[in-house]
Amino acid sequence: MRWFWIDRFTEFVSGSHATAVKGVSLAEDHLHDHHVGYPIMPNSLCCEGMAQAGGLLISEHYGFGELVVLAKLSKAKFVGRARPGETLTYKVTADWIRNDSAQVSGVATVGDRPHGEVQILFARMGEEMAQQMGAKLFRPTDLRHWLNLVGVFGLASSRMGRG
Repeated sequence: MRWFWIDRFTEFVSGSHATAVKGVSLAEDHLHDHHVGYPIMPNSLCCEGMAQAGGLLISEHYGFGELVVLAKLSKAKFVGRARPGETLTYKVTADWIRNDSAQVSGVATVGDRPHGEVQILFARMGEEMAQQMGAKLFRPTDLRHWLNLVGVFGLASSRMGRG
C-alpha cells in the first residue's frame, strides 16, 4: 500500500519549484493516536509530504525514466502544529539537480503561520542498480498517472506552467 501525504499541486514548474497542499482531517486514522485528546499532524508525515512533493518535482525533471529515492534528510525544523481542519501548504524548490542526485528545500505553512522547513537530498537510481540491489520498487512511470490526477499534466493553466 502507498500513502500520499499531499492532496494536490497548486503550482508545478518543471525543474524549478512546486507548491502542494494537504488538508488535515480527523478522518485520518493516525490523528487519533497522535496526542490523544489533542490531535496534530505528526511532523514526520509533514516531512514525508514535502519529500513526496520534492520527489515528484525531481522525478518529473528526469522524465520519470529512473527511480528517485530519498537519500538524506539534511535538515528538518518545525515550529508549529497542524490540527484537523487546517491546511498544510508545502513549497519545494530545487536547489540543484545533477545527473545522479538532486537537492530540494521545502517550507511548510499552516495558513500564514510558519510550520517547518526541510532540506532533502534525492538519489537517482537507475533500473539496473535497483535490480543489482534486489530492490523491488514501483516503476517511476506509475507517478505520471498520479500527477495527472492532481492536475500537473494536461492542464493549460499558467499556474501549472511547466517551463
